Amino acid sequence: MCAGRGCAGVISVQLAGAVISALAIPLSLVAAVLVLYWRGGSVNTMVLAGLIIALGEVVDDAVIDVENILRRLRLNHAAGSPRSAFRVVLDASLEVRSAVVYATLIVALTLVPVFFLDGLAGAFFQPLAASYILAILASLAVALTFTPALALILLPKTASREQRESPLTHLLQRWYAALLPAFIRHPRVIVAVLVLCLGGAAASVPQLGEELMPKFRETDFLMHWVEKPGIGVEAMNRITIAASKELRGIDGVMNFGSHIGRAEVADEVYGPHFTELWISIDENSDYDATVATVQEAVDGYPGLYRDLLTYLTERIKEVLTGASGAIVVRIYGPNLEDLQDTASDVAGVMQEIEGVTSLKVEPQKLIPQIVVQVHPDRAAQFGLSPGDVRQATSTLVRGTQVGEVYEDQKIFRVMVWGVESVRRDVDSLRQLMIDTPDGAQVPLGDVADVSIEPAANAIQRIGASRKLDVVCNVAGRDPGSVAEEIERRVLAEVKFREGYHPEFPGEYAEAQASRQRLLGLTVFSVLGILLLQSDFGSIRLVMLVFLTLPFALIGGIGGAFASGGVISLGSLIGFVTVLGVAARNGIMLIDHYRHLIREEQVPFGPELVIRGAVERLSPILMTALTTGLAVVPLLATGIRPGQEIEYPMAFVILGGLITSTLLNLFVLPPLFAAWGRGAVRSADVE
Repeated sequence: MCAGRGCAGVISVQLAGAVISALAIPLSLVAAVLVLYWRGGSVNTMVLAGLIIALGEVVDDAVIDVENILRRLRLNHAAGSPRSAFRVVLDASLEVRSAVVYATLIVALTLVPVFFLDGLAGAFFQPLAASYILAILASLAVALTFTPALALILLPKTASREQRESPLTHLLQRWYAALLPAFIRHPRVIVAVLVLCLGGAAASVPQLGEELMPKFRETDFLMHWVEKPGIGVEAMNRITIAASKELRGIDGVMNFGSHIGRAEVADEVYGPHFTELWISIDENSDYDATVATVQEAVDGYPGLYRDLLTYLTERIKEVLTGASGAIVVRIYGPNLEDLQDTASDVAGVMQEIEGVTSLKVEPQKLIPQIVVQVHPDRAAQFGLSPGDVRQATSTLVRGTQVGEVYEDQKIFRVMVWGVESVRRDVDSLRQLMIDTPDGAQVPLGDVADVSIEPAANAIQRIGASRKLDVVCNVAGRDPGSVAEEIERRVLAEVKFREGYHPEFPGEYAEAQASRQRLLGLTVFSVLGILLLQSDFGSIRLVMLVFLTLPFALIGGIGGAFASGGVISLGSLIGFVTVLGVAARNGIMLIDHYRHLIREEQVPFGPELVIRGAVERLSPILMTALTTGLAVVPLLATGIRPGQEIEYPMAFVILGGLITSTLLNLFVLPPLFAAWGRGAVRSADVE
């Protein structure tokens, strides 16, 4: 303990360092946001997530500079012939700058492949990657300019008052220095434990589920109600009114809306059999209980396809698959009947899979339709071509636009067509008179066969091929594992005729495509390794850092299990954060060892390893503590609307920070002591 002016010196030193760090951190983040604003961007959830995951590197930059400058000022004050404060601050900043620059570039390079992603993954990840890279580059600029300048103003006088560390820091360093030699003496045990931990983590990864997007907890919901094609508006109206009364009677439901069918010029054209219901629930109500009650009410209407999706979830599924389901098996083929048979077989396989809910085959029903079959030889006798007959028939039956009327800034089409009694009666259609080129008329029945035949209510094509969708949602399991099992079993158990084949669009396919593209662009990670090798001058030191990084992810895997056992977008963001913090701390530790050997002539040995690790203890702990505290509020508030991405990310970051801290404190130093001697000599000893 200390008393009087000595304690005041310690407090002022720590306060000055805290002030510098507290100013440098928000300055870096604000600078990144300003650059985004000048580029025409906006702040959204993904941009905020990018700034959050950059917080580890931003904090590390501020802590490293301040801690190293403060330590050098103390050593300079204790020296017999101290140098000027300006020279000490400059040298202390340059001492760590090389490693920080390389670490920043390596982390930035690992995210470059994200900018090559397209589709939904690119739309979500690219704003995150951009804000992340801008934040760490802004932090680097602040560390090069603002931090040394402010340190030169605040630290020299306070550091000269007291050379001792704070009591807590001194106690932690003493405990750490007492523990580390036992680890240094048994590097092979460390390696064995490392391999066992990595093996256990690798074995547990397949138990994790996978979903590209989390379940968004919005308060606006959309329900599809799909009856059999051909049902009338009156029937759907009765069902919708009944559902409206029941849903509006549920506590927590604020409002209700619906629409039945779609107009011909709408974005999606549907008949009266297709209805969408809309509800909003009160933000202050019990979210899970209200949604469960609504789901129970929706399930009480058998005989039609229905689902309950948040608006954002429904939009994402529409973008990925063109359908409202989480998983789609799209079957292509030329014949409608064969498509329906194959789709029925696929649905039979899917309904046996655990987690599949709301299973449906895209409605393809046969409805009565008037068919006019032209006989070209008969029509030619009257000087008519098949096109002349079809055009005349189309005008009478379906109508032809002949003009437009403008009134009150509205446009009304003027159509000419036959009266309803003619359009709907086959005998009347047969008696319709068709004008011939010579001015005579001939009954339609003399040149064509008119009949009523069953026809598909809709023909869906992609490209030149007919398609039929088998759609389902997922409950009780993660979408990734369900989609993988569906694809595997459908290909193994369903026999597809020649000319027919399935496709599996959706979140799982999108995630696979994104993952493959990222793996194909790993050349950027190789460039990062080459950059670090050019600084370290030894591939052995580079491999020592990179081969131990997977250990940092073990805690993140544990955090993923704690947050629900599903790897989603937020979890992936957390793993990136953990890797960035672990890589930077590892690079800084190795670089500090090299500095002690090269500049301070400390001989290689256990004393070097212990001294370097003890001097890096404070920055490592402060980076982990500050980053961890930044995500604690996300865990405290729980999973709420707007935090679906950040909540699992917080679990992964906290778990990963624990193992990454253990890595840099108790794994990397013993391994460096055992296998770094030759590499350091070749790189740093002349």
